[in-house]
Amino acid sequence: MVGPEDFKPAAIKPPISTEDIDKLDIRVGTIELVEEIPASDKLVRMRVDFGDHRRTILVGMKQERKNPKSEVEGRQALFVVNLPSRKMAGEESQGMLLDIGYADGLLPALAVPERPMPNGARAG
Repeated sequence: MVGPEDFKPAAIKPPISTEDIDKLDIRVGTIELVEEIPASDKLVRMRVDFGDHRRTILVGMKQERKNPKSEVEGRQALFVVNLPSRKMAGEESQGMLLDIGYADGLLPALAVPERPMPNGARAG
């Protein structure tokens, strides 16, 4: 992992259209439960409340946090909810948690709303 003092911003990616952004369905969800996945050294299982439904989302944060359960359970975060389901470590993930820093080699932080929002509220 890169320390904040050594961080150099990556080059900006090529331009995209607003239509491309509109394809993403990013929603606020409350992380109700975080559970270990014994078959994986990286993944945890989250149960996330999106207001009108709940989903299971697998997140690779075991090696990034000392105690993922106590650090993120009960918190709101942003999730991409219109990705196809994906099998990982023999389990199905129904979305993706958005975080900040992972792509840059930084210790990731959750992308969170600045104040409590209704579960299922859309970004954009």
